Amino acid sequence: MEKEQSFKDTEAKDKDKEEASLREEISEMGQALLHADKRNTTIYLLSIIGEIEGHECLPSTSKTTKYEHVLPRLATIEDDEKVDGVLLLLNTMGGDVESGLAIAEMVASLSKPTVSLVLGGSHSIGVPLAVSTDYSFIVPTGTMVIHPVRMSGTVIGAQQTYDYFKQMQDRIAGFISLHCHVTKERIAEMMMNTQMLTKDLGTILVGEQAVKEGLIDSVGGISDAFSKLYELIDKKRV
Repeated sequence: MEKEQSFKDTEAKDKDKEEASLREEISEMGQALLHADKRNTTIYLLSIIGEIEGHECLPSTSKTTKYEHVLPRLATIEDDEKVDGVLLLLNTMGGDVESGLAIAEMVASLSKPTVSLVLGGSHSIGVPLAVSTDYSFIVPTGTMVIHPVRMSGTVIGAQQTYDYFKQMQDRIAGFISLHCHVTKERIAEMMMNTQMLTKDLGTILVGEQAVKEGLIDSVGGISDAFSKLYELIDKKRV
């Protein structure tokens, strides 16, 4: 009887530890491991929130996603046989180009089924992230902002600088066009649009507009994203 009680106590403690670990993952990293016992699936929930931080630390008052946290996590997901799929939640203003593209390339190269859901917005370098998954959703009020590459700090006024900007924009446009239904030329056209933003170049696409352009696959919410991910997981298992 005592052994049985001891086993139950140990089991309860393990469950408490697991729940505490889950809460910490969500609060500190915006990540969680979701188990669906009835479906016998495990989904990794990864969120890209606020500004994507690059090699320089942003102010502590800013909401950030640190790429040095996300990249190792994605590598762990790929190597973990228990994880069946990845759900990527996006509400980001963009951020560091190199870091954002690095995360997008990692997501795109995962062998696990992946689905993204744009909530609020996925702007600037958030666009490649939104399209990097196998299937993408955007909520009706979600926004996508496509604009030219910006650079802060000292800029040398020479042809090489403009060539570098062009190269970066070509990399971004090339990745986006490879992972959605918009041509590279159309992406460049939307980047250089002068008719929409009052203080900048670019294009804002809201919900259904992003789908009509071919940037995002469907308008939907969290239930749609889960349904699609389960569908992709089931197809892979067959």
